[in-house]
Order: sequence, then structure tokens, then C-alpha cells
Amino acid sequence: MTTRILHVLDHSLPLQSGYTFRTRAILRAQMGKGWDVRGVTGHRHGAPGPLEQVVDGLRFHRTPGEAATGNALLREWRDIAAHADAIEALVQRWRPDIIHAHSPVLNAIAAQRVARRHGIPLVYEIRAFWEDAAVGNGTGAQGSPRYWLTRQLETHAVRSADAVAVICEGLRSDLIARGIDARKIIVSPNGVDMDQFGAPVARDPALTTKLGLEGADVVGFIGSFYDYEGLDDLIAAMPRLVRARPRAKLLLVGGGPCEQALRDRATASPFADHILFVGRVPHERVEDYYAQVDVLAYPRKAMRLTDLVTPLKPLEAMAQGRLVAASSVGGHRELIEDGVTGTLFAPDDPAAIAAALADMFADRHFWEERRVAARAFVERERNWASNILRYEPVYQRLLASAAPDARAAAA
Repeated sequence: MTTRILHVLDHSLPLQSGYTFRTRAILRAQMGKGWDVRGVTGHRHGAPGPLEQVVDGLRFHRTPGEAATGNALLREWRDIAAHADAIEALVQRWRPDIIHAHSPVLNAIAAQRVARRHGIPLVYEIRAFWEDAAVGNGTGAQGSPRYWLTRQLETHAVRSADAVAVICEGLRSDLIARGIDARKIIVSPNGVDMDQFGAPVARDPALTTKLGLEGADVVGFIGSFYDYEGLDDLIAAMPRLVRARPRAKLLLVGGGPCEQALRDRATASPFADHILFVGRVPHERVEDYYAQVDVLAYPRKAMRLTDLVTPLKPLEAMAQGRLVAASSVGGHRELIEDGVTGTLFAPDDPAAIAAALADMFADRHFWEERRVAARAFVERERNWASNILRYEPVYQRLLASAAPDARAAAA
């Protein structure tokens, strides 16, 4: 009998984010194993569409109704209740064997209500601690009452789950420090779908001309524009970099909450003509923009979020055969070996960014060796085709443990 896995999600495709791309990779890989897989999203999905939707071959169910309004705490509890009702309805109709809830913690709380009621094993996957993500996004403050409460909810959700998955060692170590049994936690790191990103496309000369990048030393960032990404530091580094490398240009692809502030900062730069904003591009065109870039830069700021969480974008760049340069925060150090698979520089330091990039452009003899090493690392340790195997023994153990309970309930 085919194993059925219900993924409880914040949002999903057709929205595009690191969150949805990881979800897509997990679901597609699990379907490739022959498992029957579906997702259910909460009110935070926010995209128009039917209550049941197939996107890119994946089936998603939506929580009906609109997100609650009013007091933040009451609003979140109402959204949890609505999400739990949607999960309950799907569980009664579809009868999954495993419920796999993904952060933020609100999803875990909603899923736990249903899992307990039906005796279904629950896996809780943490991609980032919600309280730290709020600080990184500028919507929360570390040490505030809300921060403390969210942290307590997170710890409670982890203790209540049957198994816990995290995306990196930083999150695992933090949970162990909270007293969580290490045997309960697996690390399922961010990975790359090599079928999608494993065959780099050639640079499109017409796009190069359109962007004005002929003969340029191109530094690029492709992703979401959040404050913690440190793009303000990257823009501040451009005057020093251009003085060292007069043909240097910065290509920024994407958008997000900080986009206008970054555009204003770039306009005020003495080298504004060396900074190019493209905006968001369709996901199927992303590879064309990777092909325009010599060095992908990831200047994340130093904070709890970036120290604990590993990003996805550097892995995609490495899979594309692109050079990467990144700040030496903990999340990057888990992915990049300085001088072997990439270049690390001090965080929150535009001068350090400029120096690292200038050195890379000044000495190109190592570029091909670096690209090969980085791609080999992704193929060996961050390929979704192998990453998915980390879930299988957890699922099997939980299903084996649940079987006697199910037989007893039936009796």
C-alpha cells in the first residue's frame, strides 16, 4: 500500500520563495519514491486560486476564508484554528499515514491538534525559528515578550512532535541546548534539484547587451531583498570595488521589503551607473541571469538568524557552476569552505566585501578549479535526490510505532 504524506505548509507554489522551492523539491523527490504526497497551506499563503490546486504536478489544498484581523495574538490563534479545520477535513477525506508540518510554529500547532485526534505520527520540520525570522525581517525584537512567547511555543511544539527535522547543524545544536533529545532530531539540509539546476545554460549575448554587461566584471545577487541579506553593505562596497576594478558592475535580481530603500541607496551612490536592478523574473528565466554573473555575492549580516540558518541560494549558484563569495556567518560556514568552494569575508563590512571581490577578479587562475569543487560538493552532499533518503527511516520508524496503536484502536 502506498504511503501517504500530508505536508502542512505556510505557503506554496505558485508563490516563489526559498520556502516554496524547498517544498517543491521535497514533494517531487517523495513522489519520485512512489509515495502519495499532498500539501495544505494556511491563510498566510495569500495567493488567489481554487481551494484545491495542482501546480507543477503537485497537489495543494488551501485553508478557506480570509486571514483573521485585529489583535495579533488573537489573530494568530484564529488562523491556527482555521488551518486545523482544513487539515482535519483533508485527513478525514484522504487518510494520510504521516503528517509532516513545516515551520513556522503555527503550522505545527495546527497539525498537532489533528494528529493527536487521529493517532497519526507527526514530523515537525524547522527551517528557521519564527522568533529569529521576525527579528531578521524587522517585525520583531530579540528579548521582547513576543519573542520569548514564540520561543516557548517552538520548544513546546518540538517536544510534542514524534520526530523533528531541521535544515542545518546550527538549528540542531540550539534545540539540543534547550534539552531536546538529540536522537529525536535529524538534519535534512537545504539541497538543489540537480535535474533543474544541474545543467548550466550558456550566457545569452542578447541579454548581456540588453543589461549593458559586455566586458564587465559582474557581481550578482539573485533572491529576496530582506534587511538581513546585507545588500545595503554590498551597494556600499561598490565605490571601493569600482576604483579597484573599473569595469565592475552589480546585478541585483529579485525584490522584497527593502527594495525601494536599496534603490534609493544605489541612486545616491557615486557609482550608481554600475548598479543595475532587474526586478523579479519568472523562475524559468532565473538560470539566464545566473549565466550573466561571474561572482554571486551573499553579504548576510551577523545575527542569530544568519548564524543558525543555512540559505538555499548559494547552493543553487554552486550547482550552476558560479563562483560564490559570502559573509562568514554561521549559516554560510556550513555551506562554504573558504578558498576551496567559495570565498568568505567579514560580515557587516563593505570594505571587506570590496577587497574580497577585487581579489577574486584580479586572480582568475583558480576559478575553474573552484567551480568544479563547489559543484562536486553540491552533487555529493546537497542533492535532493540523496537528501530525501534522510526522511525515509524516520517515516518507517514512526509508521512501525503507530501500527500497534492503530490495531488496538480498531479492536
